[in-house]
Amino acid sequence: MGQAALKQEVDTLREYMKELSYQAMRTEMSLARLSEEMLAFKDENRRERQRMNKQWGDLANRLGTLVEDIVAPNLPRVAAELFSCPVADLFGVRVVRRFGGETREYDALLVCPEVVLVNETKSRLTDAHVEGILERLAEIPRVFPEYADRRAVGILASLYPDTSVVRRATRRGVLVMGMGDETMHVLNPEALESGG
Repeated sequence: MGQAALKQEVDTLREYMKELSYQAMRTEMSLARLSEEMLAFKDENRRERQRMNKQWGDLANRLGTLVEDIVAPNLPRVAAELFSCPVADLFGVRVVRRFGGETREYDALLVCPEVVLVNETKSRLTDAHVEGILERLAEIPRVFPEYADRRAVGILASLYPDTSVVRRATRRGVLVMGMGDETMHVLNPEALESGG
């Protein structure tokens, strides 16, 4: 009975060892599969990040063209309608001015006999942009002394500006342009009466 019991114990141990070996092999295979899936996930994540970065870059480029393609072409019309200025003395997009060791850049600048229109275009307007353009307007006589005798008027532009920002800009004498049915329109011409 001792020999038979021992043989049965050895056989049972062999079965357990086979099962353990089989389970270890399955665990290794599962870990290998998991490792492959993680690598695939990392690759997919990297590709997705690259795709998103490209989209952000495209969006940034489109925002840059928002000034050139949508806002700037409307500035001469605004100057004619609001300031009786059918032909500008100067009109430029991405105007860079160097003076006294400093540099200023303007999204768009339009100069008429009576007025200098300074445009800032943003994807989303905030109250801080209203205050920022007022600071830029205050320095126009120093940056452009040749136009110091002309009224500097700020025009903030965004496709769909928030009404609270438009109200603040109106109180401060800053024009705001937003998208109308087909083109950009000044949403608050009454701002010219406020003068902040």
